[in-house]
Amino acid sequence: MRTPWRRLLSRIELEGIPWPGACFYNALSRSSPFQKHYALVADEVAVLRPASVLDIGTGPGWLLLRLRERLPGASLHGADISRAMVDKAEKNLPGSGIVLKCAGSEALPYPDASFDVVVSTGSLHHWKNPVAGLNEIRRVLTPGGRALVYDLVRKMPEDVARRVRAEYGRFRATLMWLHSFEEPFYSAAEMETLAAQSDFAGGETGFTGALCRLRLDR
Repeated sequence: MRTPWRRLLSRIELEGIPWPGACFYNALSRSSPFQKHYALVADEVAVLRPASVLDIGTGPGWLLLRLRERLPGASLHGADISRAMVDKAEKNLPGSGIVLKCAGSEALPYPDASFDVVVSTGSLHHWKNPVAGLNEIRRVLTPGGRALVYDLVRKMPEDVARRVRAEYGRFRATLMWLHSFEEPFYSAAEMETLAAQSDFAGGETGFTGALCRLRLDR
């Protein structure tokens, strides 16, 4: 159950990152920890060999760029509720053939059963109605498709925290921990609860680097 503080953060935080925050995030996401996680996520998506992928909350588009490297023939799409972020992604992905749209998780502008895989990284805790967002994800997935929703959580399991400290150093691991106090992150159990409340009727969590991964199968 979310604490009153987490619920307050969720209510007051913007769902999208406007300008000039989009400029700062675009620069920050070029850093090594971000790029390593984009690569890890792209590897997990590529293993599924999807013909079509949608990235929700795509931000500057770096995950889509990694996916293009691994899935050169796939149809890749990205959506973000922030127009400023979509503008940044368009500048970062010239000539890639990736299609970008300004849209939030609750109202995806795609027909039913459009994508083999839907992915999202670091976006779930921003969604004002996460269950509605998960329902939309299920709607646009093809039968047998999979959603992979990644986000930081309030507390990592100790074995995961040890790996993160070894990979990124204690300083960066501590910054991730401090970040959890200013963002309305879920716990892994709460992510599974959201999945159970959605049309998926359940999902499974695990960890990819520092990110908690919620797997949802249609």
